[in-house]
Amino acid sequence: MSGLALRGIFKAYGDNHILRDVTIEARPGEFVALVGPSGCGKTTLLRIAAGLDHPDQGNVSLGDHDMTAMRPSARDIAMVFQSYALYPHLTAGQNIAVPLAMRHLTVWQRLPGIGSLLPGQRAIRADIQRRVLETARGLRIDHLLDRKPGQMSGGQRQRVALGRALVRSPAAFLMDEPLSNLDANLRVHTRAEIVELHRRAGVTTLYVTHDQAEALSMADRVAVMLGGRLLQIDTPEVIYGNPAHVEVARFIGSPQINLLDGEVDANHGVRIGGTLFTDGVKAMPGTSVTVGFRPEAIKLGGPGQAGLGASVRRIEFLGSEALVFLKLVAGGASLVAKLAPAEATAFVPRQAVTIMVTSRDVLVFGGDGARLPISPPMRMVANG
Repeated sequence: MSGLALRGIFKAYGDNHILRDVTIEARPGEFVALVGPSGCGKTTLLRIAAGLDHPDQGNVSLGDHDMTAMRPSARDIAMVFQSYALYPHLTAGQNIAVPLAMRHLTVWQRLPGIGSLLPGQRAIRADIQRRVLETARGLRIDHLLDRKPGQMSGGQRQRVALGRALVRSPAAFLMDEPLSNLDANLRVHTRAEIVELHRRAGVTTLYVTHDQAEALSMADRVAVMLGGRLLQIDTPEVIYGNPAHVEVARFIGSPQINLLDGEVDANHGVRIGGTLFTDGVKAMPGTSVTVGFRPEAIKLGGPGQAGLGASVRRIEFLGSEALVFLKLVAGGASLVAKLAPAEATAFVPRQAVTIMVTSRDVLVFGGDGARLPISPPMRMVANG
């Protein structure tokens, strides 16, 4: 197995800077998800890895081999496109066989009619058919090999596209939002299949998606991009629980993280609307900061308790959880709490409540968006 590395990648089209000094190193056999909003540069980075585009600066390597100047066909990389990119006039089996035919048959052997008369082609074609059948069985699409793309569902076409990438046993996979055209239920089923395929094949994979649920549930590590920059790359647990930048915290998580403006006081505490929210912030007094905490970190109590005063706006029951939408008394900011359904039944719209959060669940970000270290004792926020 080989690792795939993109180091110091810059890319611009005129004055439009798409990628700015992006470095991602996927270890051998690792599944790395690139996630970010549309236009952040993740697909351009994938195209550079595939050789379909060239960086203005930086290099691409697979194992010990520098591939920056190599043609796409010379790179031992397979790519799965968002649009499937299947040949409509070929059957599923013929589509899967295309990369093997291009690699192992000569131009003359691939010609219809005359190609079947040339020596050596029968043994090659038999081996190709064997590998196509093995791959199709692994994807559970062996019964679809004689169908054309127009006769298959979106999920079936996606598995054919995956089979075409798998059949050549590449050193690395590149996947560009392969599930975006599927409905919600099929997306969940297919992403489980992709993870299982990756585990069996053990091939280094770069997977582009705008869906954070896909990134967090499928990847060994998640790379969060914004505005052509790599903001953070780490395990899903760290990306969610310890984001290094406020934009990472904002993008990852559903519902979104709660963010409030605050200021560091003379004792290095952070106050929001007169309430001491956390202390031990390593920043100069008077510094404007952003305080964040996840919806599931909120505990709701009755009015008059130590914490932030708020009122309930509405409650959404989602089966296994309930979302309580809140409005702060001081400043009127909107927040969301995620509770168990049994807990949420204690609250009704327009009810006065107190928001409480333990300091270990509080994140503080500076004016540049970077995470600020804090070292407070664990406690609930209290009125100061």
